Amino acid sequence: MRKHLIVNGDDFGASSGVNRGILEAHRHGILTSTSLLVTAPAAEEAARMSRAVPALSVGLHVDLGDALQHWSPASAARLRGVLAAQLARFERLMGRPPTHLDSHHDTHRDPRTTTLFLETARQHGLPLRGHSPVRPYSSFYGQWGGFTHVEQIGPENLARILEKDIDGGITELICHPGYVGTDLSSSYRAEREVELRTLCDPTIRRVLDRCGVRLLSHNGLACLKEIDA
Repeated sequence: MRKHLIVNGDDFGASSGVNRGILEAHRHGILTSTSLLVTAPAAEEAARMSRAVPALSVGLHVDLGDALQHWSPASAARLRGVLAAQLARFERLMGRPPTHLDSHHDTHRDPRTTTLFLETARQHGLPLRGHSPVRPYSSFYGQWGGFTHVEQIGPENLARILEKDIDGGITELICHPGYVGTDLSSSYRAEREVELRTLCDPTIRRVLDRCGVRLLSHNGLACLKEIDA
């Protein structure tokens, strides 16, 4: 099978620096898709900026906030409303539906929410991370146990990932590039700039070519299905 790779930057809209970093990783690096936090402070700016890069796929990065910390029998109905509201806000900001669906801190993988996310994905015809032919790869991440491990997100390790871990079919490399400023509320900070430099490192494209890995976006999934058919 051919190797296809979607490189998706999470947290679009989290801050102006994250927005700039994601667009830079798309324009000058290998990032092909991103996921928008519609309730975040810089979401409107992100939507405006995305219009200058029409090849960038933009999906919805659902943020449930602290809803799972206050679970009750009525929570399912409330969460269904949260999903609907964030989808509606995405379409208002972007002027179109999202290309894909995922969630902040992977809350869609929680057994209490998965069914609701699957219902939403089916209703709107959206690929949901981890529940489509696209295999998510989340190990390109520079923090464990509260400590930073920049060696995990440097060019050498990304090259190793591309050479050893990307198999045939479609893989989504989940990443978090961006510039860090005082307006970013996140424990994952300095690591974002390291990721950005790695995604823009010119050696990475040479590794992709050597390994026969073809970049793809969520926008390109439909075209790929037509070709394969």
